[in-house]
Amino acid sequence: MPKITIKNLNNQEVDLYDPNKSVLQHLGEAYIDWMQACGGKGRCTTCAMVVHNGTQYLNVLTAAEEKFKNLGRLNSNQRLACQCVASGDIVISTPEKYQLPHVNYSDN
Repeated sequence: MPKITIKNLNNQEVDLYDPNKSVLQHLGEAYIDWMQACGGKGRCTTCAMVVHNGTQYLNVLTAAEEKFKNLGRLNSNQRLACQCVASGDIVISTPEKYQLPHVNYSDN
């Protein structure tokens, strides 16, 4: 089964058991706190994730992601967790800007 590995959460792994759910939905169902000010609707960038490996397993950029990239609010190695559907193993991390104060992030 494909999985999400979160580098700066001590390489915590989450199974991708439903190919129709977003990365953000998988994280939420695994009880991982991930910033999401707009509730996962692609209206902000707070659920941004840095993609270290597995870009080829993510869907193409959505219109929302294209908009935020064009505005300079998403870097070339970042995607919105609410807009991404993964079909294989991916390795991600939370950008420092969107790290939650109550979560202990690792240096990985």
